[in-house]
Amino acid sequence: MMAIVVENAPPRLRGRLSLWLAEIRAGVYVGNYSARTRDRIWDEVQLLIGDGSAVIAWSAPTDSGFAFAAVGPNRREPIDFDGLTLVRFDAPLPSADQAAAS
Repeated sequence: MMAIVVENAPPRLRGRLSLWLAEIRAGVYVGNYSARTRDRIWDEVQLLIGDGSAVIAWSAPTDSGFAFAAVGPNRREPIDFDGLTLVRFDAPLPSADQAAAS
């Protein structure tokens, strides 16, 4: 099982994903493919995402039972902690108003 979530994805990518996966919510795609096919789909996402962002999660023989990868700007960053993948949150970027006030 795998799931891909996209934000600000170009229509071409959304159309491509809908050929392979079921779009169960806006920007949320799920399916069940082999690792090889999953990797090819993810390669397409990375190639076509443009200024958007995406994350993929899939079933894997890890302690948590899944693995994931991300592409594009996002405050959440996967990090390895002794073989366990955790998510680190980056500080929010200052808005233009905050930067001007400094």
